[in-house]
Amino acid sequence: MTRYRYPVIPESEVTPRELFEQRRRFLKGSLRRGAALGMAAAMPGLLVSPSARAWQETLASQLEAELPSRSLAGEEALTDRKDVTTYNNFYEFGTRKSDPEVYAHRLITDPWSVSIEGEVAKPGSFALEDILAGQELEERVYRLRCVEAWSMVIPWIGFPLAELLKRHGPTSRAKYVVFESILDPDNLRGQRRSIIDWPYREALRIDEAMHPLTLMAVGMYGEKTPNQNGAPIRLVVPWKYGFKSIKSVVSIRLVEERPTTSWIEQNPEEYGFYANVNPEVDHPRWSQGRERRIGESGRRETLMFNGYAEEVAELYAGMDLTRHF
Repeated sequence: MTRYRYPVIPESEVTPRELFEQRRRFLKGSLRRGAALGMAAAMPGLLVSPSARAWQETLASQLEAELPSRSLAGEEALTDRKDVTTYNNFYEFGTRKSDPEVYAHRLITDPWSVSIEGEVAKPGSFALEDILAGQELEERVYRLRCVEAWSMVIPWIGFPLAELLKRHGPTSRAKYVVFESILDPDNLRGQRRSIIDWPYREALRIDEAMHPLTLMAVGMYGEKTPNQNGAPIRLVVPWKYGFKSIKSVVSIRLVEERPTTSWIEQNPEEYGFYANVNPEVDHPRWSQGRERRIGESGRRETLMFNGYAEEVAELYAGMDLTRHF
């Protein structure tokens, strides 16, 4: 598969390879220099401590390798990276599509840890660098379909959620997996408004969570995930509407009873627990039969399960998908 091609950069602006490969040594050395430390004292927040950089160093090292890459969106063209990073729903930053990019610098991602609790044999809080160290990353090109009837095609980088859960030993009572996003109203302006009951919460059935397509993403377009797209770690469930793919995850809890999620709590008539992409079940305020692909003119037909019916339809065998929407 052809990976994302970046814009051509003039040769004069390209950093020499030998300097690029020594960047970690340079960064670590500069942190020890008295002049750099003096600057950090004069300008708080300019430098990040070595310990805070741990997950970024781990991820940067993994991204330097040639990652396995699979297109799971047919021959569809990738959405332009600029569109993906500037047109977002991430209400922690605000409700306008442009808000996430404008205010993303306020999201503090260093250091980062994820708690894994509930019906697991090995619960605890785990630094992201330790989570990453135990995973083999791959690139997967997925369609993304928003409940608002727009769509994108994105090359994510991540690892199957199933691999993470298996490491912590789900018990026989684990029927659902609940995810929670960061809560930081001091820095995330959207959380100062009662758009929803913060923090944002989403959930999957355990079989959905363990499905091979369900991804924990830490990168896109060959780089680490930008803050506005859910850094440093987010869920991607390609056959469901985008709001199920919770961003900036800080907590994963396995439970026995079906939980209430943020949008169900806010408006259960419009947002169901399953949120499977289904062109035959309209949103109360608009049709889901067609969608607008960002970067294209006109509209295209919406695919059942966002085009992943062959892989996931069996999860819902015998269910009435108009009632379990």
